[in-house]
Amino acid sequence: MKFDSKTPGGLLEDKWSKHIFDIKLVNPSNKRKFEIIVVGTGLAGASAAATLAELGYNIKAFCFQDSPRRAHSIAAQGGINAAKNYQNDGDSVYRLFYDTIKGGDYRSREANVYRLAEVSENIIDQCVAQGVPFAREYGGLLR
Repeated sequence: MKFDSKTPGGLLEDKWSKHIFDIKLVNPSNKRKFEIIVVGTGLAGASAAATLAELGYNIKAFCFQDSPRRAHSIAAQGGINAAKNYQNDGDSVYRLFYDTIKGGDYRSREANVYRLAEVSENIIDQCVAQGVPFAREYGGLLR
């Protein structure tokens, strides 16, 4: 039995970039016809729900807790900061990719982790714009 991971084909570096240009777009007048369910209201789920709602989709967000909260996002923010390389300690998008794969005991889907590392700088900027209090040094740079 072969498991289909639904990741696009091609080179690791080009999989998602090429996929973005190949997917079909949703007509703005049809966006309200779609109902998107977001499970989890941590940093990723809440950001996805807010962004998709701003784009005009009907969103239903569900969380296990009594109220939405940041869940495991506090632990994740330390890792995703590595892509910015503010402290010039050798961090990079590739280093974030490698450390995430290694930290997951090589069981993660490489194409998805690479895409996460590739867009992590934009994710940080979006989260900061939405009011996420990332840990910071006294100078204002991400810790």
